[in-house]
Amino acid sequence: MAHKASPMETFSEISKEYHIDEQVGFALPNPLEELPHPYDAWISIAKNLPVLIKNGELRAEVEKLPMFSIDDLPGHKLQRLAHLVLGYITMAYVWDQGDGDVRKVLPSNIAVPYYKLSKKLGLPPILVYADCVLANWKKKDPKGPMSYENMDILFSFPGGDCSRGFFIISLLVELEAAKAIKDIPSIFKALERQDQDALHKALLNITSCLKGALKVFEQIHDYVDPDLFFNVLRIYLSGWKGNSQLPEGLLYEGVSDIPKMFAGGSAAQSSIFQCFDVLLGIEQSAGEASAAAFLQEMRTYMPPAHQKFLHSLESGPSVREFVLSTNDDRLTAAYNDCVKAMVSLRSYHLQIVSKYILIPASKQSKKPETSEEPSEVGSKGTGGTDVVKFLKNVRGTTEKALLKNGPFSVNQATVHFFKINIICVCVCVCVYILLAILG
Repeated sequence: MAHKASPMETFSEISKEYHIDEQVGFALPNPLEELPHPYDAWISIAKNLPVLIKNGELRAEVEKLPMFSIDDLPGHKLQRLAHLVLGYITMAYVWDQGDGDVRKVLPSNIAVPYYKLSKKLGLPPILVYADCVLANWKKKDPKGPMSYENMDILFSFPGGDCSRGFFIISLLVELEAAKAIKDIPSIFKALERQDQDALHKALLNITSCLKGALKVFEQIHDYVDPDLFFNVLRIYLSGWKGNSQLPEGLLYEGVSDIPKMFAGGSAAQSSIFQCFDVLLGIEQSAGEASAAAFLQEMRTYMPPAHQKFLHSLESGPSVREFVLSTNDDRLTAAYNDCVKAMVSLRSYHLQIVSKYILIPASKQSKKPETSEEPSEVGSKGTGGTDVVKFLKNVRGTTEKALLKNGPFSVNQATVHFFKINIICVCVCVCVYILLAILG
């Protein structure tokens, strides 16, 4: 069976070409924490967001800021820090105390540099997953492990430790799953050489990494309070696309006279799980149209190098086709274990949504002062979609990727059985006729 040439020979090539780190995967390695003068004025506000919001001073402080050029922000890491900081300031300015007093215009002193910087980085001018999760971390002890106890976030929203819990656990899930990226060159080599043993070994390791990610995901209950997440943090992660509070979007003053719509931060903006969908041939595009379209749209919220990586995987050889072609029970089982691990992660994500969104929403809907319709409050994710419907669609498409064990599927086996029987009957009839003639 002929396969396309591999686009990735070694992990070092992947790392260099697609900005994927050997230790932290798609996360930004060792993010910077400080911006040079005069941009330190942005840092000062971002570091004090909870206090400024609580005291009702945030918007006035933002409006006092001069407009800075982004020309004196050289280097990718410095620019990513600035994008993170401006994202935090923007979310805080728009939502402020989260009480429904929403600003529909982002002042030009923030909007203009934010928009220009976003264009330079190839990211949208809103706080995205690549900001608040992938570039918003540090080790307390630089020589210590990448563990929850030894990690902290650079900036927080109101809600106490809820921000730290949500962002750090999200990052640790990402890091655990990203360990499997190292297996991709081995997988492509195995496909090219039709080496079933090497592919089997790599698939087992991917399954192990995905199961490890699920174990880390389970720690979210220890560090994130459902009511704080729903009633506080979730507000600051919400975007202005599919949001009834900003139905036309947000106007970026000095950039355009037309409001712009952007989705809020979402796990769908993580490259790691879309990466495994592509690698395993889980065709989300074959699923429900709106879910497939949302996943494709969320790719545009990823750093361009990571988008390019996903495109490269799509142009590579197909693991699924190769496994199907081998009719090998052991390889099929290893492939299915990978897919089942993805299903388990998505099932668990649904449980988390129930605990952190649906149940708190049902409590809120009983309050007379609820500003939105209960159904909307409970169904919308920070990305602006009906989160339960979306996750169920994605999980369902993932489940459909499971292969039937054995060299034949049930239908193929049935057809094969009848063919054998027809041949036997024909042979018997011929023998009977021949004996009759000779007799």
